[in-house]
Amino acid sequence: MFDLIIKIVLLVVFFGVMIGIGLYCRKQATDVNGFVLGGRNVGPWLTAFAYGTSYFSAVVFVGYAGQFGWKYGIAATWAGLGNAFLGSLLAWAVLGRRTRVMTQHLDSATMPEFFSKRFDSKALKLCASVIIFVFLIPYTASLYNGLSRLFGMAFHVDYSVCVIVMAVLTAIYVIAGGYMATAINDFIQGIIMLAGIVAVILAVLNSQGGFLASLEKLAQVQGDSTVPGVYASFFGPDPINLLGVVLLTSLGTWGLPQMVQKFYAIKSEAAISKGTIISTVFAVVVSGGCYFLGGFGRLFSDRIDIAADGFDSVIPAMLSGLPAILIAVVVILVLSASMSTLSSLVLTSSSTLTLDFIKGTIIKDMDDKRQVKWMRGLVVLFILISVVLALIQYKSNVTFIAQLMGVSWGALAGAFLAPFLYGLYWKRTTKAACWVNFLFSTVVMLANIFWKSSFPTLLQSPINAGAFCMLAGLVLVPVVSLFTKAPKKEQLESIFSCYSKTVTVTVTDSIGEDQ
Repeated sequence: MFDLIIKIVLLVVFFGVMIGIGLYCRKQATDVNGFVLGGRNVGPWLTAFAYGTSYFSAVVFVGYAGQFGWKYGIAATWAGLGNAFLGSLLAWAVLGRRTRVMTQHLDSATMPEFFSKRFDSKALKLCASVIIFVFLIPYTASLYNGLSRLFGMAFHVDYSVCVIVMAVLTAIYVIAGGYMATAINDFIQGIIMLAGIVAVILAVLNSQGGFLASLEKLAQVQGDSTVPGVYASFFGPDPINLLGVVLLTSLGTWGLPQMVQKFYAIKSEAAISKGTIISTVFAVVVSGGCYFLGGFGRLFSDRIDIAADGFDSVIPAMLSGLPAILIAVVVILVLSASMSTLSSLVLTSSSTLTLDFIKGTIIKDMDDKRQVKWMRGLVVLFILISVVLALIQYKSNVTFIAQLMGVSWGALAGAFLAPFLYGLYWKRTTKAACWVNFLFSTVVMLANIFWKSSFPTLLQSPINAGAFCMLAGLVLVPVVSLFTKAPKKEQLESIFSCYSKTVTVTVTDSIGEDQ
């Protein structure tokens, strides 16, 4: 009884803080710029944590860490390191400054709006907003999946109650405080994730006799491989498919609207430099820690029935023997991961649909206040749809929804990564190349749902298919651009002028060269 009281008290405090911050930030969310971008005045710590917590959800902690840790053993840690150095460090270095500068110059608040103004095409904006709407909703629904077993283990509460409570509380602080409330809550949730993952790793390894003893036991596991000690090895039993996981989960962030949009809101160039370091360290600890922990999953095979319960049962089984206080920390950790990502996704979906589809297309004249009202209403709608999808999948095991969740990341990143990256750096990038890449990635990923067996064996996995789309786009966009009509020179000079600002410096004393 005392253990249950501890868990409930921690949850109540956690929820109270989240809602309090939402109400505190409501004055900063009265216009579109404040609600969607926090007034483009968000510091490095808040932006870095917002980026990291949007990146790593319960899907990573419970789903991916369990699945890939079981399949690849300790080598799954490569996925976490890839997330840190490709998905965070390199993404910030390559995209951070240019995204912030050009989006402010073009006055774009969303990724579809960037495509519209960069390539002078309203149709591109509408298409991009439809792709985001179609593929972010099922991805949003997937965030709830990791909660069911953890809440069942900790509280013996029905999954439906967990989903509804989490959705309602997230909706309250997003609707009240917009992006700034999300960013501050992400910072607090990120601290919980950092402390929680370290505590959980230490506790789980200690239950097996410590790190070296756990590694020795893992080396003795036969599993599905005939190679001795392969699950404790550097590259694991299947390095090729592991590479696909690393690419999709790391490079994929470069094209995800909810991730890239974090750069729109950051305060200054100095903040970008600091944010790069903070974000990378956060990813090393959280993502590296999650996959590292999952790599020891086979040591708990006596508690796990993969055939009956799936890979989502791996992490909960590993945690089931921990003390009550640590289980409460884990529950709050997973809640933090899920709520932070959920808030980012619904804010991205609602702002995209309002600004890029409804405004000017369905409703011709929308003032600032009306746009914010629409976005708040759509936050409620998107959360409601995600809850319904999550409950349908849980109650009736509708495989179509689960498949669509699997391809959503690949479709979004495949469609947007190359056009966005080249659009920031290369003047010759054309509108036609964007169209070809949008069409290519969405068709390939949808085909992966319905005609998976027709794909080559390596690409039947949605993860590998998504990684293929991203890499193909990096070739497809420049090739199509070179064979299609170049944009107008005057238009390009105006767009790229934001990168070449002239500064006049006063010199008090100077010794010039001989004339």
